[in-house]
Amino acid sequence: MAVLILKKFFLILMCLTVPVGALAADADDKDALFGVSHDAQKLQLSVRRIGLDWSKTQVQNAEEYQDSPVSALNATSQDYIKGVFDTILEYTKNKFKWDNSLFMEYGKTTLKPYNAPATTDENADKILFSSDLSYECWEFAGLKFGPTVRAAYETQFADSDDSPRQNIIRNSAGISLFDHKIIKSLYLTGIHEYDFTYAGAQNSKIGAEFGWRLEYTIRPGVKLSSDGYYREYFSYSEYVSTDLERDLSAVIRFDTNLWGNFTMGPYAQYRLARARGAEHYGSNLIFGISFNYITDFLL
Repeated sequence: MAVLILKKFFLILMCLTVPVGALAADADDKDALFGVSHDAQKLQLSVRRIGLDWSKTQVQNAEEYQDSPVSALNATSQDYIKGVFDTILEYTKNKFKWDNSLFMEYGKTTLKPYNAPATTDENADKILFSSDLSYECWEFAGLKFGPTVRAAYETQFADSDDSPRQNIIRNSAGISLFDHKIIKSLYLTGIHEYDFTYAGAQNSKIGAEFGWRLEYTIRPGVKLSSDGYYREYFSYSEYVSTDLERDLSAVIRFDTNLWGNFTMGPYAQYRLARARGAEHYGSNLIFGISFNYITDFLL
């Protein structure tokens, strides 16, 4: 069954990526005909943010998700401090754009009640490396449209008390809007996940994902941004009760420059998901203040 699913996925992936090569060849022919140069390229390292978030989180139905590898769904409602590192290396040449990004976050709180032993709780634990390749088939008013393929590896810094460290390899292919002044990325893709979090219970999953990354400059030094995704899973090679059927993650931030590349502002983060073995959705709602360092380097 798993082999059949993999064959279907790679067939879909080939169907989506073959047109990219054809379009690229067609573009090369047209450019050669009209004498267009192929030297337009740019390499940029963007530090989206390196910062500390002070947050207040509210978690619902956490008791149903104590065995889940998703830390956000089994955390305790409390105040905590979280460290975040988010950077991306962007390479653009002609109509192609290749992004390689690394996102890391970790937050742990130690509670020391006067009448109980000290306890610790992880509110955030995530490492995500992803590589995205997009091709511009069409452009209008600064908005680019075309096929995109993605590969990602998601894991965590440490095991939690009730579950092992999350380990997922994720591949996807679909269409995207990108590189607009406001719409940095807006995509719809089919996804395939290979989940090897649990030893002896490796699982292949097929689903769909809708995601976005938006930025709006209100005035110089003041920016509103949002990013997130929604995933829906359709099939699994194995039954694992903690596997998610639906998963929504959304973040909105308001950044104001303090001095230089340092910013401060409020933010909100929301995670909503339902596992196969749970009757209710688990959620994690966070409000906080974010202190960040944000900059770009042309290489």
